[in-house]
Amino acid sequence: MIRVLVVDDHPVFREGLAGLLGMLPDVAGVDTADSGETALEVAARVRPDVVVMDLTMPGMSGVEATRRLVEARQGLAVLVVTMVDDDETVLAALRAGACGYVLKGATGTEIADAMRTAASGGAVFGPGVAARVLALTTGRQRQAPDDGLTDRERDVLALIADGASNAQIARSLGLTVKTVQNYVSRILDKLQVSDRTQAALRAREGHG
Repeated sequence: MIRVLVVDDHPVFREGLAGLLGMLPDVAGVDTADSGETALEVAARVRPDVVVMDLTMPGMSGVEATRRLVEARQGLAVLVVTMVDDDETVLAALRAGACGYVLKGATGTEIADAMRTAASGGAVFGPGVAARVLALTTGRQRQAPDDGLTDRERDVLALIADGASNAQIARSLGLTVKTVQNYVSRILDKLQVSDRTQAALRAREGHG
């Protein structure tokens, strides 16, 4: 039987997920915490098998809470369930000791399956996260040219050059449209161009 701790500062999501997981036949009990600090206290008391961790919370971040939980108890499984899907945050969570990373857009069944995988000692990554985790953890870091673009920005630029819309880029890379918009803005700024057409031309000329 699995004991779970759900950590999230949004009460509706926290209580909803706790209720969902609590109904599973293989879950012995679910505790909740609304902050990283509270998570450390509750985990020390109830000793959960899996901690379902949000990353963006007031006070202690979910990444720092993950690091402290894993350091305090070897073998504790921390499954990140968050809206944040950029490469830097994924890598920070993994370095802190998280064994899984699922976006909040996942279904209840997907989160439940991910929780079970984490409890059994496996690693699990939701759609859109797995590919970049593979790239990050296998060291597939390409040498960045002098345009200053990151690997992910280069992926977005390549799709811009192919004529893809933000929605198409989002689907292709497993990102949210908002995240793609942020990447496009940074790309235009770094390449010092004013629109997508100019960025596409730069990409085709070999500057990305």
